[in-house]
Amino acid sequence: MPRTRVDPPPAYDLNDLNAQIIHCRRCPRLVAHRESAARVKRHAYREEAYWGRPVPACGDPGARVLLVGLAPGAHGSNRAGRMFTGDGSAEFLTPALYRAGFANQPTSTHAADGLRLDDLYIAAIAHCAPPGNRPTSMEIARCRPFLVAHLALLPQLQVVVALGQLAFQGVLQTLGAQGVPLPAPMPRFSHGAEVTLPGFTLLASYHPSRQNTQTGRLTAEMLDRVFRRARQVLS
Repeated sequence: MPRTRVDPPPAYDLNDLNAQIIHCRRCPRLVAHRESAARVKRHAYREEAYWGRPVPACGDPGARVLLVGLAPGAHGSNRAGRMFTGDGSAEFLTPALYRAGFANQPTSTHAADGLRLDDLYIAAIAHCAPPGNRPTSMEIARCRPFLVAHLALLPQLQVVVALGQLAFQGVLQTLGAQGVPLPAPMPRFSHGAEVTLPGFTLLASYHPSRQNTQTGRLTAEMLDRVFRRARQVLS
Protein backbone atom coordinates (compact mmCIF):
# COMPACT_ATOMS: atom_id res chain seq x y z
CA MET A 1 0.00 0.00 0.00
CA PRO A 2 1.68 3.25 -1.12
CA ARG A 3 2.25 5.73 1.70
CA THR A 4 3.57 8.72 -0.23
CA ARG A 5 1.26 11.58 0.64
CA VAL A 6 -0.78 12.93 -2.25
CA ASP A 7 -1.48 16.65 -2.36
CA PRO A 8 -4.80 17.56 -4.00
CA PRO A 9 -4.92 20.36 -6.56
CA PRO A 10 -5.95 23.70 -5.07
CA ALA A 11 -9.70 23.98 -5.62
CA TYR A 12 -12.25 26.31 -4.09
CA ASP A 13 -15.22 24.06 -4.80
CA LEU A 14 -16.33 21.08 -6.88
CA ASN A 15 -16.91 23.22 -9.97
CA ASP A 16 -13.36 24.53 -9.79
CA LEU A 17 -12.02 21.01 -9.32
CA ASN A 18 -14.00 19.67 -12.29
CA ALA A 19 -12.68 22.49 -14.47
CA GLN A 20 -9.15 21.33 -13.63
CA ILE A 21 -10.05 17.71 -14.44
CA ILE A 22 -11.42 18.65 -17.86
CA HIS A 23 -8.15 20.36 -18.85
CA CYS A 24 -5.83 17.62 -17.56
CA ARG A 25 -3.30 16.11 -19.99
CA ARG A 26 -1.04 14.26 -17.55
CA CYS A 27 -1.27 10.83 -19.19
CA PRO A 28 -0.14 10.75 -22.85
CA ARG A 29 -1.56 7.27 -23.50
CA LEU A 30 -5.00 8.26 -22.21
CA VAL A 31 -4.98 11.58 -24.07
CA ALA A 32 -4.23 9.73 -27.32
CA HIS A 33 -6.89 7.09 -26.74
CA ARG A 34 -9.74 9.38 -25.69
CA GLU A 35 -9.08 11.74 -28.62
CA SER A 36 -8.72 8.89 -31.13
CA ALA A 37 -12.06 7.43 -30.00
CA ALA A 38 -13.65 10.85 -30.45
CA ARG A 39 -12.30 11.13 -34.01
CA VAL A 40 -12.92 7.61 -35.26
CA LYS A 41 -16.20 7.10 -33.38
CA ARG A 42 -18.32 3.99 -33.16
CA HIS A 43 -20.52 3.48 -36.21
CA ALA A 44 -23.73 3.84 -34.20
CA TYR A 45 -22.61 7.31 -33.04
CA ARG A 46 -20.91 8.54 -36.20
CA GLU A 47 -23.20 11.58 -36.44
CA GLU A 48 -22.62 12.63 -32.84
CA ALA A 49 -20.02 15.03 -31.46
CA TYR A 50 -17.87 13.26 -28.87
CA TRP A 51 -16.74 14.91 -25.65
CA GLY A 52 -13.24 13.40 -26.02
CA ARG A 53 -11.79 14.95 -22.85
CA PRO A 54 -11.43 13.92 -19.20
CA VAL A 55 -14.93 13.33 -17.85
CA PRO A 56 -15.68 15.44 -14.76
CA ALA A 57 -17.37 14.15 -11.64
CA CYS A 58 -21.06 14.94 -11.24
CA GLY A 59 -23.96 14.89 -8.83
CA ASP A 60 -25.23 16.54 -5.67
CA PRO A 61 -22.60 18.78 -3.98
CA GLY A 62 -24.27 18.09 -0.64
CA ALA A 63 -24.17 14.32 -1.16
CA ARG A 64 -23.68 11.93 1.72
CA VAL A 65 -22.83 9.11 -0.72
CA LEU A 66 -19.87 9.09 -3.12
CA LEU A 67 -19.93 6.51 -5.91
CA VAL A 68 -16.44 5.74 -7.24
CA GLY A 69 -16.10 4.07 -10.62
CA LEU A 70 -13.12 2.91 -12.63
CA ALA A 71 -12.91 5.14 -15.72
CA PRO A 72 -15.11 6.46 -18.55
CA GLY A 73 -16.02 4.19 -21.45
CA ALA A 74 -14.59 5.23 -24.81
CA HIS A 75 -18.03 5.40 -26.46
CA GLY A 76 -20.12 6.06 -23.35
CA SER A 77 -18.97 8.79 -21.00
CA ASN A 78 -16.13 9.81 -23.35
CA ARG A 79 -18.85 10.51 -25.91
CA ALA A 80 -21.50 12.00 -23.62
CA GLY A 81 -19.24 13.95 -21.25
CA ARG A 82 -20.93 12.66 -18.08
CA MET A 83 -20.10 9.77 -15.78
CA PHE A 84 -22.00 6.50 -16.40
CA THR A 85 -23.91 7.80 -19.40
CA GLY A 86 -24.78 6.24 -22.73
CA ASP A 87 -23.41 2.70 -22.39
CA GLY A 88 -24.20 -0.71 -20.90
CA SER A 89 -22.92 0.19 -17.45
CA ALA A 90 -25.24 3.19 -17.35
CA GLU A 91 -28.18 1.06 -18.49
CA PHE A 92 -27.65 -1.20 -15.46
CA LEU A 93 -26.51 1.30 -12.82
CA THR A 94 -28.95 4.18 -13.34
CA PRO A 95 -32.12 2.12 -12.76
CA ALA A 96 -30.55 0.90 -9.49
CA LEU A 97 -29.88 4.49 -8.42
CA TYR A 98 -33.47 5.34 -9.31
CA ARG A 99 -34.85 2.40 -7.31
CA ALA A 100 -32.74 3.47 -4.32
CA GLY A 101 -33.95 7.07 -4.53
CA PHE A 102 -30.60 8.53 -5.59
CA ALA A 103 -31.73 9.49 -9.13
CA ASN A 104 -34.87 11.19 -10.45
CA GLN A 105 -35.11 8.90 -13.49
CA PRO A 106 -33.98 5.38 -14.48
CA THR A 107 -32.07 6.38 -17.63
CA SER A 108 -28.77 8.10 -18.37
CA THR A 109 -28.40 8.47 -22.13
CA HIS A 110 -26.86 11.90 -22.76
CA ALA A 111 -25.67 14.89 -20.77
CA ALA A 112 -28.86 16.91 -21.34
CA ASP A 113 -31.37 14.13 -20.59
CA GLY A 114 -32.61 15.68 -17.34
CA LEU A 115 -30.94 13.22 -14.97
CA ARG A 116 -30.57 14.62 -11.46
CA LEU A 117 -28.71 12.86 -8.67
CA ASP A 118 -29.93 13.37 -5.11
CA ASP A 119 -27.64 12.81 -2.10
CA LEU A 120 -25.13 11.08 -4.38
CA TYR A 121 -22.01 12.22 -6.22
CA ILE A 122 -20.09 10.21 -8.85
CA ALA A 123 -16.32 10.28 -9.35
CA ALA A 124 -13.72 7.80 -10.61
CA ILE A 125 -10.18 6.67 -9.95
CA ALA A 126 -9.35 7.69 -13.55
CA HIS A 127 -11.19 10.40 -15.46
CA CYS A 128 -10.07 9.50 -19.02
CA ALA A 129 -11.19 6.56 -21.15
CA PRO A 130 -8.37 3.98 -21.12
CA PRO A 131 -7.51 1.37 -23.78
CA GLY A 132 -9.12 -1.92 -22.91
CA ASN A 133 -11.10 -0.19 -20.13
CA ARG A 134 -8.10 -0.54 -17.82
CA PRO A 135 -5.87 2.35 -16.72
CA THR A 136 -2.34 1.54 -15.59
CA SER A 137 -1.28 1.89 -11.96
CA MET A 138 0.73 4.98 -12.91
CA GLU A 139 -2.28 6.57 -14.62
CA ILE A 140 -4.42 5.89 -11.57
CA ALA A 141 -1.71 7.45 -9.37
CA ARG A 142 -1.61 10.58 -11.54
CA CYS A 143 -5.39 10.95 -11.16
CA ARG A 144 -5.36 10.27 -7.42
CA PRO A 145 -5.07 13.94 -6.36
CA PHE A 146 -8.50 14.54 -7.89
CA LEU A 147 -10.05 11.81 -5.72
CA VAL A 148 -8.28 13.26 -2.66
CA ALA A 149 -9.83 16.62 -3.47
CA HIS A 150 -13.30 15.14 -4.00
CA LEU A 151 -13.16 13.48 -0.59
CA ALA A 152 -12.20 16.82 0.95
CA LEU A 153 -14.86 18.84 -0.91
CA LEU A 154 -17.83 16.65 0.06
CA PRO A 155 -18.36 17.75 3.68
CA GLN A 156 -21.49 15.65 4.26
CA LEU A 157 -19.89 12.39 3.10
CA GLN A 158 -20.86 9.28 5.09
CA VAL A 159 -20.70 6.42 2.57
CA VAL A 160 -18.38 5.58 -0.33
CA VAL A 161 -19.53 2.89 -2.78
CA ALA A 162 -16.67 1.48 -4.86
CA LEU A 163 -17.65 -0.20 -8.12
CA GLY A 164 -15.14 -2.95 -8.83
CA GLN A 165 -11.90 -4.17 -7.32
CA LEU A 166 -9.72 -1.44 -8.81
CA ALA A 167 -11.99 1.31 -7.48
CA PHE A 168 -12.08 -0.39 -4.05
CA GLN A 169 -8.29 -0.62 -3.95
CA GLY A 170 -8.01 2.91 -5.33
CA VAL A 171 -10.07 4.36 -2.47
CA LEU A 172 -7.99 2.52 0.13
CA GLN A 173 -4.71 3.56 -1.54
CA THR A 174 -5.90 7.16 -1.62
CA LEU A 175 -6.71 7.11 2.07
CA GLY A 176 -3.47 5.31 2.92
CA ALA A 177 -1.49 7.95 1.04
CA GLN A 178 -3.21 10.60 3.19
CA GLY A 179 -2.20 8.87 6.39
CA VAL A 180 -5.70 7.68 7.25
CA PRO A 181 -5.52 4.66 9.61
CA LEU A 182 -6.60 1.54 7.73
CA PRO A 183 -7.71 -1.80 9.17
CA ALA A 184 -5.20 -4.62 9.52
CA PRO A 185 -5.11 -6.92 7.74
CA MET A 186 -5.88 -4.82 4.68
CA PRO A 187 -9.51 -5.30 3.57
CA ARG A 188 -9.95 -7.55 0.55
CA PHE A 189 -12.43 -6.85 -2.23
CA SER A 190 -15.61 -8.85 -2.51
CA HIS A 191 -19.10 -7.92 -3.57
CA GLY A 192 -20.92 -6.55 -0.54
CA ALA A 193 -17.75 -6.00 1.48
CA GLU A 194 -18.06 -3.29 4.11
CA VAL A 195 -15.21 -1.41 5.77
CA THR A 196 -15.61 1.09 8.59
CA LEU A 197 -13.13 3.93 8.13
CA PRO A 198 -12.56 7.23 9.92
CA GLY A 199 -15.42 9.47 8.81
CA PHE A 200 -17.33 7.11 6.53
CA THR A 201 -18.20 3.55 5.56
CA LEU A 202 -16.76 1.96 2.41
CA LEU A 203 -19.04 -0.46 0.54
CA ALA A 204 -17.95 -2.63 -2.40
CA SER A 205 -19.82 -3.87 -5.44
CA TYR A 206 -18.90 -5.63 -8.63
CA HIS A 207 -18.65 -3.13 -11.47
CA PRO A 208 -21.85 -2.91 -13.57
CA SER A 209 -19.98 -3.71 -16.78
CA ARG A 210 -21.68 -5.87 -19.39
CA GLN A 211 -19.06 -8.52 -18.72
CA ASN A 212 -20.46 -8.81 -15.20
CA THR A 213 -24.15 -8.16 -15.79
CA GLN A 214 -24.65 -10.31 -18.90
CA THR A 215 -22.95 -13.28 -17.25
CA GLY A 216 -25.02 -12.97 -14.07
CA ARG A 217 -22.00 -12.24 -11.90
CA LEU A 218 -23.80 -9.04 -10.91
CA THR A 219 -27.59 -9.04 -10.80
CA ALA A 220 -29.99 -6.17 -10.19
CA GLU A 221 -30.87 -7.57 -6.76
CA MET A 222 -27.18 -7.79 -5.79
CA LEU A 223 -26.66 -4.13 -6.69
CA ASP A 224 -29.90 -3.12 -4.98
CA ARG A 225 -28.67 -4.73 -1.75
CA VAL A 226 -25.55 -2.55 -1.81
CA PHE A 227 -27.59 0.62 -2.15
CA ARG A 228 -30.07 -0.54 0.49
CA ARG A 229 -27.12 -0.99 2.82
CA ALA A 230 -25.95 2.54 1.96
CA ARG A 231 -29.39 3.82 2.96
CA GLN A 232 -29.19 1.88 6.23
CA VAL A 233 -25.83 3.43 7.06
CA LEU A 234 -27.20 6.91 6.35
CA SER A 235 -30.19 6.34 8.62
